[in-house]
Amino acid sequence: MLSASGLAKSHITPQGPLPLFRELSITLNHGESVALMGESGCGKSTLLHILAGLESADSGSIWINQHDLCKMNDSQRAKFRRYHLGIIFQQLNLIPSLNILDNLAFQARLAKRFDSEWMAHLAEQLGIEGLLKRYPAELSGGQQQRVAIGRALSAKAPFLLADEPTGSLDEANAEQVMKLMLSLVRETQTTLLMVTHSAHLAAQLDRSLTLSQGCLR
Repeated sequence: MLSASGLAKSHITPQGPLPLFRELSITLNHGESVALMGESGCGKSTLLHILAGLESADSGSIWINQHDLCKMNDSQRAKFRRYHLGIIFQQLNLIPSLNILDNLAFQARLAKRFDSEWMAHLAEQLGIEGLLKRYPAELSGGQQQRVAIGRALSAKAPFLLADEPTGSLDEANAEQVMKLMLSLVRETQTTLLMVTHSAHLAAQLDRSLTLSQGCLR
């Protein structure tokens, strides 16, 4: 389970601190999928980064499987992410010098959980088994998105945090990629928190939360 409470975060501007949220709380239960919605600039991506330990909250606590993320230093958080969190970034962050197979396996190798049978299953389910010797620049946006999803799931981490995982795709590709991701998430009973602006995609998850004026509703 992931449970965060009392989270506060402000951005520093020339006019002074700009609060994004105060006293924010969120709980994710094992195996559920949750959409995080809200207007641009409301702090959705920042909240996701805080829950991943990529940014620090000004105050509050974050517990993931009985580990207090807020009491860890940068090195401890990086190690924790390796084993407990899969992350899909807006910019994907595929490694251009590695082929698709090595990109797909990157997270699993870091976590020392590489499983060739699981890699083959991921590639098959994502429809990229014929692309494994190619490089990211040789793939379409939709294909790259599938690789990013597979990489995030490769180590079988219990939590998946996804920041607009279909935001750069057209509607047809977004729908297809979403179905693939949800199928794998349900197969592995992974807990998913997904930032999205699409009410249609959000409706496919177990529940939705909206971040507005610093509060989750």
